[in-house]
Amino acid sequence: MNKADLIDQISKMTSATKAETERLLDAFVDTVSKNIKKKDGVKLVGFGTFGVSDRKARVGRNPQTGEEIQIPARKVPVFRPGKELKESVR
Repeated sequence: MNKADLIDQISKMTSATKAETERLLDAFVDTVSKNIKKKDGVKLVGFGTFGVSDRKARVGRNPQTGEEIQIPARKVPVFRPGKELKESVR
C-alpha cells in the first residue's frame, strides 16, 4: 500500500475528503518527524512507538573490492510495534 492508497482507505472510513485526509496524514508524519528529531518520540498505546536509536561505529567491507571501510556512528529512526499490533499480525 502506498500513500495514495492509504489516503483513499482513510477517507472512505472517515467520510472525509481526500484532500483533508492527505493534510492530516502529512501533519501526522511531520509531527512524528519533529518529535523524533527532538528525541521525544511518539507513543501510540497498542500501535507502537516511534523513536531514535544510536548505532555504534563499526568496520564494514566494500562488497566489490573487499576493502575494509569505517562506518561512523549515527542515529536512526526506529519503530517498535505495540502489543495489539503484534497480536493482530499473528
